[in-house]
This record gives sequence, structure tokens and C-alpha cells, in this order.
Amino acid sequence: MSPEHSTLLASLRQASLLPSKLIPEDFTPSTTVSITYPNKSINPGDLARVSEVAIAPNVAFSGDASAGYTFMMLDPDAPTPEDPKFAFWRHWVVARVKPSASEGQGTLDSGVTLTRYLAPGPKDESGPHRYLFLVFREPEGVAIRREDVGGEEFVERRGFGAEEFVEGRGLQLVGVNWMRGVGDGWMEE
Repeated sequence: MSPEHSTLLASLRQASLLPSKLIPEDFTPSTTVSITYPNKSINPGDLARVSEVAIAPNVAFSGDASAGYTFMMLDPDAPTPEDPKFAFWRHWVVARVKPSASEGQGTLDSGVTLTRYLAPGPKDESGPHRYLFLVFREPEGVAIRREDVGGEEFVERRGFGAEEFVEGRGLQLVGVNWMRGVGDGWMEE
């Protein structure tokens, strides 16, 4: 395992994200998920303020050009880490992402957006939320549609049954990145 992947797994474990409903105890990443906002690149566990993540980031990962991938951005801490009654909050879902045959690089431009990007918006009085960027390999022949994930309205994004969605379609987790998000006025304790 690469040092980069070892660091990722240690950060996930420290943040109580490994193991979790979506990241199994035996998870071994097979790709690195690169998340780059206009003025900030995200390394695992980085802190980002609302204004830094207002615009959808560029997402890239390496993968098999003959396979399809599903990308999800989820918040397990909505509305607050102390009371996550709206987890998982569905911020962004893109399916049928195809890495290029020449470079093996996958970007979301090649996929079908099932849920448009909704920027993180934790309140200043909330503690940091954990935001997961997950890449799953799709089994051959799977057809994921917009209706499978739910509507675009704000309240339709809360309580997304991500675990059931993943299991029901046979998706295999291959890559993760994550960040902590806070309001612009949040003050560290």
C-alpha cells in the first residue's frame, strides 16, 4: 500500500469514518481521489470554510477505462455532528463516469449527473462536518438513474440511504477523500 493510502486510512480511522456504513474495516483504496476547488486542493481531513467550497470542485481519479464509476459527495453529520438526524446528506452524485482509455483518468465530465452539486453549508455554531468524496466501481450492466437517488430539492437530499443504494446496486468502493467543513465565521474551540 502506498504511503498516501496509509495516511488516508489513518485519517479515516481517526475521524471515526473507518469502519462506517460506507467504508468497511477491510477497505483498501485502489485509486486516489483528487478534489480541487478553485482556490483549495483537499487532502484527507483538511478544513474548508463555506466560501472556499461554494463552487463545485474538479474531481479526478485513475480507473479502468472499460468500467463505469459512481461518485458521491455525502455529509454524515447533518444537521450537526452532535445530532446527525439528516445523515447522509446527499450533496452530489455522478454515475457512469468513464476514465479515458489513453490516460486512465476519470473526471466527472464524462459521467451523468444524478444530483447537482450543492455546496456544504454548515452553520458557524456547528462543529466541523465531515464530507466524504467516494468513488465506487459499478458492476457491468448496472443502470443507475436519477430516480434511484432522489430529488434535487433541499429537503429531498437529507436522509439519503447511501448504504442501501450502494449495496442494492453492487457498487464497490475503490477510492475516498474527505474534508472537514465549517462556516466562514466558525471559531475553533
